[in-house]
Amino acid sequence: MKIGNKIVLLLCLFLSANGIFAKENGTMFSSGNEKLRQRVLANNASFQRESHLLDSVMSKYMESSKSKEELVSDAIQAEWDDSVGSEAFEAYEGNWDTSGVNANRVAVKDVPDSVLISCEGYVPPVKSYTTSRFGMRRYRYHYGIDLKVQIGDEILAAFDGKVRVTRFDRRGYGYYVVIRHSNGLETVYGHLSKIKVSPGQIVNAGDCIGLGGNTGRSTGPHLHFETRYLGNPINPEKLINFQTHEVLADNYLVVKKNSFDWYYNKSTGRPLRIHKVRSGETLSHIAKRYGVTINQICRKNGIRRNSTLRIGQRLRI
Repeated sequence: MKIGNKIVLLLCLFLSANGIFAKENGTMFSSGNEKLRQRVLANNASFQRESHLLDSVMSKYMESSKSKEELVSDAIQAEWDDSVGSEAFEAYEGNWDTSGVNANRVAVKDVPDSVLISCEGYVPPVKSYTTSRFGMRRYRYHYGIDLKVQIGDEILAAFDGKVRVTRFDRRGYGYYVVIRHSNGLETVYGHLSKIKVSPGQIVNAGDCIGLGGNTGRSTGPHLHFETRYLGNPINPEKLINFQTHEVLADNYLVVKKNSFDWYYNKSTGRPLRIHKVRSGETLSHIAKRYGVTINQICRKNGIRRNSTLRIGQRLRI
């Protein structure tokens, strides 16, 4: 059940017709809500936490200057943090840095060898066609997939979750949003024209989190969409079919040696290094510096031994 929807019954009980609670028969429920109260009691096993939330909200309402709507929002936030979000926070060891996409990145060597990620409840951020795929793009890596949009198109949250970052990156993502999901994934939405959520906000899959745009390092309106686990990019096409706009399976098995093979060095067991070419450097100099062969560098970067290196070019080592 979507975050927030699971306490709809609470909202019905909480927001009475005249906006206040009537004490009748020693309870905080109005007579008009008695049937709803009975439904809560009849489903006590399923709604125990929600009932506790209701009591908490009502108690705070009598003592707080906040509006009912603000208190209900606070309760929903607490519910996510205490239950749904706890699994995600456990994976990230509680790290919740809002300074950028990679702020909570875990080194590949510390990522579990395998972990099962639920893809249930997925909603396409936008139903459009792919304009650029995950992988090497000339001399730099493209960490996500680009989907064609028009400026102003609604961009939707892919899964239920909590917004971690909303920022502007002039030389990269432009206006972008990062959402952490209960399944342990984080999704990134870049080049937006407008952000419609705030850090810490709970969102449901399908909620509008921003509008399509052409901000940052972009040559035309599109959505840059990333899927990351513990901060490390995973090819979104391993999880999602962007032609049918459906997930490939209900669950995706993150296997370190496969999911992160774009920078995971299978022979050494360490992340691949990136070298930025300086003036006067040759493939021979670079290979000697890192203790690898010229052929290895060529294979990893799709170049030839006689290729001309450009100053500033990034090479996977």
